[in-house]
Amino acid sequence: MSARQILVTSALPYANGAIHLGHLVEYIQTDIWVRFQKMRGHECWYVCADDTHGTPIMLRAEKEGITPEQLIARVHGEHLSDFKGFLVAFDNYYSTHSDETRGYSEDIYRKLQATGLIEVRAVEQFYDPVKQMFLPDRFIKGECPKCGAKDQYGDSCEACGAAYAPTELKNPYSAVSGATPELKHSDHYFFKLSDPRCQRFLRAWTRRGHLQPEAANKLAEWLGGEGESRLTDWDISRDAPYFGFEIPGAPGKYFYVWLDAPIGYMGSFKNLCTKRGLNFDDWWKPDSKAELYHFIGKDILYFHALFWPAELQHAGYRTPTNVFAHGFLTVDGAKMSKSRGTFITAASYLEQGLNPEWLRYYFAAKLNGTMEDIDLNLDDFVSRVNSDLVGKYINIASRAAGFIANRFAGKLLDESCHDRFMASLPELLLAAEEIADGYEQRDYGRAIRRIMAFADLVNQYVDHHQPWKLAKQGGQERELHAVCTVLINAFRLLTLYLKPVCPQLARRAEEFLNLAPLHWRDAAHLLPPGHAINPYEHLMSRIEPKQIEALLAANRESLAPAPAEHSPQRHAQHQSGEGKRAVEQIGSDDFAKVDLRIARIAAAAHVEGAEKLLRLTLDLGPLGTRQVFAGIKAAYDPAALVGRLTVMVANLAPRKMKFGVSDGMVLAASDPEGKTGGLYLLSPDSGATPGMQVK
Repeated sequence: MSARQILVTSALPYANGAIHLGHLVEYIQTDIWVRFQKMRGHECWYVCADDTHGTPIMLRAEKEGITPEQLIARVHGEHLSDFKGFLVAFDNYYSTHSDETRGYSEDIYRKLQATGLIEVRAVEQFYDPVKQMFLPDRFIKGECPKCGAKDQYGDSCEACGAAYAPTELKNPYSAVSGATPELKHSDHYFFKLSDPRCQRFLRAWTRRGHLQPEAANKLAEWLGGEGESRLTDWDISRDAPYFGFEIPGAPGKYFYVWLDAPIGYMGSFKNLCTKRGLNFDDWWKPDSKAELYHFIGKDILYFHALFWPAELQHAGYRTPTNVFAHGFLTVDGAKMSKSRGTFITAASYLEQGLNPEWLRYYFAAKLNGTMEDIDLNLDDFVSRVNSDLVGKYINIASRAAGFIANRFAGKLLDESCHDRFMASLPELLLAAEEIADGYEQRDYGRAIRRIMAFADLVNQYVDHHQPWKLAKQGGQERELHAVCTVLINAFRLLTLYLKPVCPQLARRAEEFLNLAPLHWRDAAHLLPPGHAINPYEHLMSRIEPKQIEALLAANRESLAPAPAEHSPQRHAQHQSGEGKRAVEQIGSDDFAKVDLRIARIAAAAHVEGAEKLLRLTLDLGPLGTRQVFAGIKAAYDPAALVGRLTVMVANLAPRKMKFGVSDGMVLAASDPEGKTGGLYLLSPDSGATPGMQVK
């Protein structure tokens, strides 16, 4: 087998949030594939970067009183720490805010411009009259023009996957201020994806095996049949103020983040080339023999399988060998939830002391190389890890190591056990290519099932030969030595096969086995006669159910009811200091006196001099706007509240406070003790609009 040149990327995490378990599906999947390729002896490089540009970065930095550069540097360190904690071994983890990415962005833009694929048009663009800025696509929300799904962003629909212009949204509103945006004219720059050259290229490229079958079928729907022109031109510019790269020759115009984000793959690799003395052109020129693979979530397939290859093709660069899309993560069969404690960040998992290889193994056992969603069933997680890794795999080493150390001076049998091994466990020695195919095809679940089937066979071998009985019988020393030698060799092969998934566990096993790092070619032979092993030390502990309970508790937000009102004090009553709520009953007539209304938070801000209050401007549609002071400062970032729907008491008598008049009350839930940090604002279901009455 000749060595391959392989460049691998994962989607760039946005530098405006923490890494969570849903993200880790992708990075763990990619890392396993890369580790496998390196074990096979291929030249394989894995690069990634933080996606650092855009309005959200600019606004968050402004809120924190720091520069965008300071913000992205801090988040970069946090992300890298999370990835290292889960043993994701990038060869280079960089930033899109770099000279390299700027250079390739400008180069690709100029080449597309020279080929006539860039066009400047005056467009109507949404403008926020409150913030006095043009709104980026992701800061405009409304109903999808294709499927009608509500609260979708202005560039693509998370429900049906369609991409569109923000002006196509129905009932749009600003996600920054909640105001109804105004249409104003502005010159924008477009990549002409509708050009017949792009259409012809993409129809051919998407049918040449560069995509999973289900992804190719989805793209065929987007592309339409021969002679159709379903693809629309792509707006690649944004107006100032904006954090990003200014377009050459266009003052005040910036590259839209989705243009320079995938180009960040090139920037990160160029940075690696500089560090390692590699030739960038050998990997990116059109006739390159190197392989290029992108691992992405299925929600960004449109960008990676249409815009990206079309850009590369017409700018004179190579296109991806494959784009591998994966599904989403659910936990216990449902979306990750803060209220249930299942919206788990990478940092919190590690801080609770859970072994990252438990999760790596469980994800691997679930992944099959398709776009199907996978579920983290927490009971199954505990059971499978304990049964497979500890009960089956590690059990083999622990049952043989003591005899080797205590009876045979830590050395294996002084003669070859190849014939004996082949007579008892031949499939295990011959399975390397079968398991390799599972890894190569990203069907890790198939590989894991095969590995654990072999572990079952080895444990059956233990039960059949019963080394503990041989140790008690006279004249069975050599037989005991031979049986334990077979077991140590079997453990070594299982370690090799599991190494891409559990690299840290494999390293500890290699130390126990007194071996140099294992490579895939090592599966072709057994350990030499008389090989010395080191004293056995415990390799991995079991998961205790209480660890999972603690993890959920650490990530859970309570849903116990309590109002978050216009005063710093809540109306909840307590009895005798015991924290019990009053349960006095009321009649339906009493309840009917309370006018509950849907409200959109149009603005939110801190109140100077108040420790607990936020000032909320609530839009009640036909009822106008209200100012409310809510004691939720410790629980919510004001910027995160803007544009959100909630429920308010609209007929509460106005209350004059030293900060101003509070005209109503927003509703929230909290933990039984009423702690501010446990507050959870109530939100109506999709379809509710400001001013609707809650009955």
